Amino acid sequence: MEQLSFDPRPLVDVAVDIAREAAELVQRTRHSAVAGRVDTKSTDTDVVTAADRASEQLVRDRLAALRPGEPVIGEEEGGTAAVEGLTWVVDPIDGTVNYLYGFPWYAVSIAAQLDGVSVAGAVVEPVSGRVWTAARGHGSFRDGVRLGVSAATRLDLSLIGYGFGYSPERRQRQANTWAALSTRVRDIRRAGAASLDLCAVAAGWLDGYAEHALGRWDWAAGALVAEEAGAVVRLPGSSPELGADATFAATPGIAADLHTALVESGFGKV
Repeated sequence: MEQLSFDPRPLVDVAVDIAREAAELVQRTRHSAVAGRVDTKSTDTDVVTAADRASEQLVRDRLAALRPGEPVIGEEEGGTAAVEGLTWVVDPIDGTVNYLYGFPWYAVSIAAQLDGVSVAGAVVEPVSGRVWTAARGHGSFRDGVRLGVSAATRLDLSLIGYGFGYSPERRQRQANTWAALSTRVRDIRRAGAASLDLCAVAAGWLDGYAEHALGRWDWAAGALVAEEAGAVVRLPGSSPELGADATFAATPGIAADLHTALVESGFGKV
């Protein structure tokens, strides 16, 4: 994308303020949300709670007040498929299964995209209170501290994050791929929230990460955080050899080798 003609950092401020408010709601209502009705979407393992819906409604209401007329795409309520102009992309709870179980790796993710490209984003963790932010061309930060990817240069000494789809058949194929990759890296982590896995690459907590079948809301903010921290990022549709729906992020020192290892392990065929 060409250099922006405006400063995207005020959009980050909007995303942070709203995501913090949504994160507080998510955490405050967790007990009633998980004790109440828990619905499913694509499969019985793909869950959605009342808190997901309430969080997204809060975000939509706040954006309507602060940024009137700008479209919103959200995981639960959908939105226009068009990506022209400035659009907000919202994941009201990324990592809902973790939220359901009380595993503290979940977040509220809000990004602003211009013509389909993320220009500002915030990922807020309800449990820890950590705030991850990025503005295109201005770096990425965790709680105000600038982020930078790891200095890893050897794939065999790298820690790699990944994720599974919800279809049992595809999950089996993915398991076979990750089993093949496991002999070529230091270790593999599956934490269950794509936005935070991408932020982990930005922080150097992971050296790389790859996953299939993410929604735009899953990667819109986190991928920008990773990219602005120096990661090599490939979004769905940009790397056919990894699969049309693949998301990839890695520190530059291992990016090419990880890409090759994933292809050779069958990642692009799952």
